[in-house]
Amino acid sequence: MTHRCKRSSGLWKIVVWDEPFFQGKKHEFTTDCYSTPENGFSTVRSCRIESGAWAGFEHCGFQGQQFVLERGDYPCWEAWSGSNAYHVERMCSFRPITCADHGRSRLMLFEQENFQGKRAEMSDDCPSLPALGWGSSTVGSFLVRSGAWVCSQYPGYRGFQYLLESDSPAGEYKHVREWGSHAQTGQVQSIRRVQQ
Repeated sequence: MTHRCKRSSGLWKIVVWDEPFFQGKKHEFTTDCYSTPENGFSTVRSCRIESGAWAGFEHCGFQGQQFVLERGDYPCWEAWSGSNAYHVERMCSFRPITCADHGRSRLMLFEQENFQGKRAEMSDDCPSLPALGWGSSTVGSFLVRSGAWVCSQYPGYRGFQYLLESDSPAGEYKHVREWGSHAQTGQVQSIRRVQQ
C-alpha cells in the first residue's frame, strides 16, 4: 500500500531572488508558484530554503528539468543543478514536496516498464546502484511506497534529477515518460531520500 500525503502535512518556506547571490528583487513563498513571471519576475536565479523540501522546475507550470531543493542556500544555478550536461540557469516554477519523510521512505524499482523484470526494494540512500549489485544502468519503473525520492542519472547523485513522490497518482511510475516532462532516458545510477 502506498502512503498518501496531504498538503497540510508540514510548513514550507522558500525565499527567492531574481539575481544570483541573493541580489535583486526578493519574494517569499509558502505555497506553490506556478509561474514566476505572474509574480513579477522573469526567473529565479538564487534562493534560500528556510523550511521544508521544494521541487524547482526549469519552466513555468512545473515543466522541464527538475531540481530538488532542501534546507539551505542556493546562491546560483550551479548550486541546485545536478546536471553538467544540461546548462539550466533559470527556475520558473516551484512547489513544496509535501510527502518527504526521510525516516520512513520506501521505494521499489524494477528493471522493466510496468513493474516487470528484476526488482529491488530500498529504504535508504544509495550513491551507486551498480555497486549495490543492480546489473543495469537503467531502471524501467518505480513504485513509491512512502516518502519522496530523487533519482540521479549518474553515481554520486549527479546528472539529471527525477523526483518520485508517494502522493503522485498511487506512487506509480510505470514508464520513463512519467518521471517528468524532461525525462528521456531510463538511466538511473543513484537514488536518495528527500530531506524534509
